[in-house]
Amino acid sequence: MPAIPSSDLEDADFWEYTQEAAADRRARRLRGAAGAAATVAAAISTGIGLVIAVGLARHVSSGSNAPTAAQLARIEPQALLEEFAAQDDPHWGCGLLGWLPGITQDGVASDETQALISALKAGSTLGKVSYWNWNLAPESDEGKEQHLTADFVFMPEQWGAGVVEAKYVRQAGVANFSDSNGKTCPATMGDIFLGMNEPDIYGSCMGNMFGECKAPCDKAALAAGDCPEAHLHGAPGHANVRGQCNCWQDSHATGVGFWPLEGCASDQPLPQMWKDDACVASVMAKWRETAKIAVSKGYRYLSTPLVAENMDFARSFIESACATCHDASCGCPVYVGFHFYAYDCQPESTGGYATFQKRLDAVKAIMEKHPFVKGAIINEVGMLNCRGQASNPICIPDSGDYPATSQPDHSCPANAELPDGMASFMAKLFDMIIAAKTSDGRPVVKGFSWFNLDQAGGTYNLQLFDEQGKLNKAGHAYMEGCSRWAQSTRASFMKKQQYQRVERPVAE
Repeated sequence: MPAIPSSDLEDADFWEYTQEAAADRRARRLRGAAGAAATVAAAISTGIGLVIAVGLARHVSSGSNAPTAAQLARIEPQALLEEFAAQDDPHWGCGLLGWLPGITQDGVASDETQALISALKAGSTLGKVSYWNWNLAPESDEGKEQHLTADFVFMPEQWGAGVVEAKYVRQAGVANFSDSNGKTCPATMGDIFLGMNEPDIYGSCMGNMFGECKAPCDKAALAAGDCPEAHLHGAPGHANVRGQCNCWQDSHATGVGFWPLEGCASDQPLPQMWKDDACVASVMAKWRETAKIAVSKGYRYLSTPLVAENMDFARSFIESACATCHDASCGCPVYVGFHFYAYDCQPESTGGYATFQKRLDAVKAIMEKHPFVKGAIINEVGMLNCRGQASNPICIPDSGDYPATSQPDHSCPANAELPDGMASFMAKLFDMIIAAKTSDGRPVVKGFSWFNLDQAGGTYNLQLFDEQGKLNKAGHAYMEGCSRWAQSTRASFMKKQQYQRVERPVAE
């Protein structure tokens, strides 16, 4: 083990030290390995934490209240490493979704794509980039297969409110699992299982009726033959006069709140389920069965439903699911999952930043009331291509001041609120994430995924790569923001542990 230097906190030493801690943690959590950390050479090969460790060394050595050299010399490195590795509180860091160019089926990435992967995995205590896709495994989307490398950890989700089918749930912690196409995926299946998608809003049917079709056809519409079919592609279509359509044959809804559910009274019960005790009982019984299946496959952590905007829905879900225990065994989620979008390339004037802060504050309040909650996983983040509607995330595309179709790249142009376009938006969000802490110093956000898709679900072009597979301006901004967040998170953790060791010396 590299010792903590007694005079200067050398960059190389701290790099090796934090690398080894992270490698050991990953081995303990995902592979169940016991004992000491991996060798320094193996740790370095994971590529974790160079920027983090360099920043940590500078931060601690330059601080006026930093421990003295003599105090640091008395800290036992192995004990500190063991304490770090034993933390049951993974930091997932920056993640990805959507198609990633330059990755082959057997998990070899192009130099450009690997640059992004290496930057992002440095911020995870797993030494991997999280990836999710609203499903249980990588699949084909729009005719493109979702290929991942061994540097990824996949986060499965049960999109709907029903009980997950056990045969499709892969074993947690296992690499080289079968994807949805029956092909081998070199990534590791994570040990976190995500809850249903956006049950707190009615949502919309995707495709050519997006924003107009907000409900499935009811029995009366079907009987009258008044149920227009929505399509994922093609010319714009129109819902019936009550905003209903056929969204089940050639399209799909944005979230589960769009659909009816057995055991609940209304046609779209989930957004108002907390007013219906019978519906709550039905939803929670199904969730507990899903959790039981997940736990049997080795999953250790659960998230709340991934809410679109109603943070009280997530809080109520935790308080209902966690009444008898505080872990996955009874279906208790320890992560708050939510999505966030600003509007019309104007995150200040349309209230986007203020909304994001309110959601961070809501998670902070949940964590302080329920200390077993580890933080937030924000796995859809982007900008909606419509006029601001803070209370309704579903909107009509191109209805705002900066319609995507008027922009050369279909993204946000530079303007007074975003002087560097979408890069300015990303930078501000990372500032807010870094600053979000509970009163006892815990980071509020544990995972963050940019919505790496092009004009999907009413968004602008939010892709991180251009058509040639090269990182674009947004891609470089994401790398920079993720690196800043990683550096801050690791530095805060290590500094806290050092001070604790100084204040509570290790027994001789």
